[in-house]
Amino acid sequence: MNNLLCRSIILLFLSFVFLLPGRAQQTLAYQNLMLQTGDLIFVGAKSDQLSGAINRVTQREENASFDHVGILEVSDETVFVLHASPKKGSVREPLDSLVSDSAEKGKQLAVYRLSEETRHCIPEAISTAKSLLGKPYNWSYVLNDTSLYCSDFVERAFRSASLFHLEPMTFKNPLTGKTDLYWAEFYQKLGMEVPEGKPGCNPNGLAASPNLKKLGDLVLAP
Repeated sequence: MNNLLCRSIILLFLSFVFLLPGRAQQTLAYQNLMLQTGDLIFVGAKSDQLSGAINRVTQREENASFDHVGILEVSDETVFVLHASPKKGSVREPLDSLVSDSAEKGKQLAVYRLSEETRHCIPEAISTAKSLLGKPYNWSYVLNDTSLYCSDFVERAFRSASLFHLEPMTFKNPLTGKTDLYWAEFYQKLGMEVPEGKPGCNPNGLAASPNLKKLGDLVLAP
């Protein structure tokens, strides 16, 4: 009877600790990684089309080339991703959907985790992210309050904690020093000038933040 009581007290204590804000996040095993609420998932870039165009003008590290990013939320036995999707707009959907889409396109997925010193901001970031759901995708990549693109969505979610920073955008190919041909044609079709130097952010810039550390690559099940 005493042993049973002791075990009950220990379990109650552990449950209390893991529910304390800022102390720990909900965790769930997914494929080969233990994912937590507040982790960021990055989608690998390809060499062609919009994916390649994004990466050509934003890649910072040789081993990190991304064209999309979202925030993970563990709820019960499901992992959700909150993100601004080109196809769906700003949504909260099961991570399985993003994984399936990425696998079909042959894209890799990487998970990054906030540093211990910054994880206290995760609950507010999740709340802010949910307040942004329903907004359409921002195809101009010029910041506004009515539509969002992926890294813009994530930066805004963590903005109150100043976790990430806006920087002057560039659409110049670093190999030529001139506006990348894809982007020149892209904005010509939109009937607007290339927003060179306008404030913005991108997945590669977010991944390079000192507030993040790579947890690992997500191994996609065949």
